[in-house]
Amino acid sequence: MQFTFSEKYKDNVILKETFEFAVAIVLYAEKLEEKRKFVLANQILKSATSIGANAKEAQNAESSADFIHKMKIALKEADETEYWLFVCQQ
Repeated sequence: MQFTFSEKYKDNVILKETFEFAVAIVLYAEKLEEKRKFVLANQILKSATSIGANAKEAQNAESSADFIHKMKIALKEADETEYWLFVCQQ
């Protein structure tokens, strides 16, 4: 998929990839809902879309420590998303 980003973020691969991943997860969650797997769909939606939201928030960090903290939160959300994806494979 191709999306238009603001000039400020167009060369930021992390923001691009996390956004595209979130969009793909939204589509996947819709398929889960069609199978009536509402709890899984909800959990994976929350964690997967939070990855990019936290990475985006880190772009306006107040300090290097704040940036690192926000990116670590994004990493935790990515780990949680991986867990839910593993659950979905069962």
